Amino acid sequence: MLSPIDLRKNLVQITLEKKQLSHLSARVGLVLDISGSMRHLYDDGTVQEVVERILAVACKFDDNGSLDVWVYDNEFSRLAPATEADFDNYVQKEILRNRHIHKFGYNDEPPVMKDVIRKYTKEEVSSLPVFLVFINDGGVSKTIKKVISESAVHPIFWQFVGIGYSDFSVLKKLDTMEGRIVDNANFIHIEDIASITDETLYNLLLNEFPQWIKAATEQRILRA
Repeated sequence: MLSPIDLRKNLVQITLEKKQLSHLSARVGLVLDISGSMRHLYDDGTVQEVVERILAVACKFDDNGSLDVWVYDNEFSRLAPATEADFDNYVQKEILRNRHIHKFGYNDEPPVMKDVIRKYTKEEVSSLPVFLVFINDGGVSKTIKKVISESAVHPIFWQFVGIGYSDFSVLKKLDTMEGRIVDNANFIHIEDIASITDETLYNLLLNEFPQWIKAATEQRILRA
C-alpha cells in the first residue's frame, strides 16, 4: 500500500503531466504565516498537513527533493528543509517547539520575501526556477508590490495562497500589476484548505506556473 506522501506525489505527477511540466526541475519553497490569527491552524494540524502537501510537490519538482521553509509574523525565520525522511511532526519539532522562532505576532511580509530572494539569488545561485508557495490568512502589507516588482527579473515565481475569510484585496490585484518584465505572481483563495482535495489543490497551485516559465524563458530570466 502506498503511503500518503507517495499518493500525493502520484497526484502531483499527474498534474505536472497535464500541464506539460513533467520534464521540469525547480527549487521549491514554502513561506508560512505564523501571525496570531493562524494559531488555531497550527494547533489543529492544518499547517502540518500543508507542509506535507507541498512537500509532495518538492519531491517531484525539486532538484534535491527537499522543501525550503520559512515562517513569519512581524519577524521571520528560515527553518531546516522538510524532506521525506523527516516530515513527520515537522511543525511541532521545527516550529512550535522552537524557542528561537517569533510566533503569533502581526504579519509583515516584505522582510521574509527579501530573505527568500536573498537565498535564491545571492546565497544559492542556480539556473533552476523557484516555485515559492506563500501561505497567508489576510491583511497583507501593500508594500509587497514593490518587492514583487523588483523580483520580476529573478527566476522566482510567487504563488500566494490566501486561506480563511479575511480581506485579500492586495493579493487579488497581483495579476494586474504593471511595470514588470513578466507576471511573476499569482493568487488563489481557498477558504478551507483542510477540506480541499489534493488533486484540486495541485491543479490550483500549478495553474499559472507554466505561463510564467514560458514568459521567463522568452525574456531570458530562465535559460532554456
